[in-house]
Amino acid sequence: MEMEITIPEVLPVMTLPEVTFFPQALLPLRIFEPRYRQMLRDVLAADRLFAVAGLKSSEEGATQQFEPPHRIASVGIVRACQKNADGTSNLLLQGLCRAELIDIVNDEPYRRVRVRPLSSEFGASPDAIQALHAEVMRLIDLKEKFGAPLPSDITSFLRGVADPETFVDLAAFNLCEDVRLRQRLLETLDLNRRLTLFARQLRLELEALKLRQKLQGSLGDDEIPLN
Repeated sequence: MEMEITIPEVLPVMTLPEVTFFPQALLPLRIFEPRYRQMLRDVLAADRLFAVAGLKSSEEGATQQFEPPHRIASVGIVRACQKNADGTSNLLLQGLCRAELIDIVNDEPYRRVRVRPLSSEFGASPDAIQALHAEVMRLIDLKEKFGAPLPSDITSFLRGVADPETFVDLAAFNLCEDVRLRQRLLETLDLNRRLTLFARQLRLELEALKLRQKLQGSLGDDEIPLN
C-alpha cells in the first residue's frame, strides 16, 4: 500500500501493556505522564506522528531493558487533541502503517526509536483473499448470532469495508480479545496468512459458543451453575 505520509527514520514511541495498535485503527489515549506530555508537545509542534508498541510483559524484569517493546508496532498520526485544565490531554491517534523498531535511540525525556515502515504482501490470489475476507465476516456474523457480546456498530461498519487488509486489521483491533494473537496478527505481513489465522480463531470461539449454548439449554446465564 502506497503511504501518503513520509515516516521519519526516528520517532517517539509509547510502550503500553495489553495494547496492540493497528493501521487504520483509531486509538483514544489519555496523556498524563510528564514524559508523554513533553512528547505530545513536541509531536504536535512537528509532524504529529508517533508509534505505539505493545509491552513485552514476559521480558519485563527478566532483562535490564526498561519497558521492553514488541519489535513490530504501528505508527499513528494525531487526528484530534484536547488539552485538559489539569495539564493532561485526550487525543485520538489514527494508525498509518506497521513498523519495525530497529533500535532505541534514547529514553530521555521520552523514548525515541529508529523505525522501518513495513508493507503487507497478498500471499495469495485476489480471489482467494476476497473469499477469506467474506469468510471472516461470515464467522463474525455467526458469533453475533450465537450471542457473543460484539459491538453492533463495529460489526455493521466492518460489513462496509471493502479493502481486505483494512478489514482484517480493524476487525482484529476491535474484536480480538487474545493479546498474543493480536500481536501475532500485527506481525503477520502475509495478508492471506493474517486472514487465515483470524478465521481459525473465530471458528474456535464459535465452537465454544455453540457448546455453551448446547450445555446451557433453556437456563438463563445466572442459572448455568445449576445445570
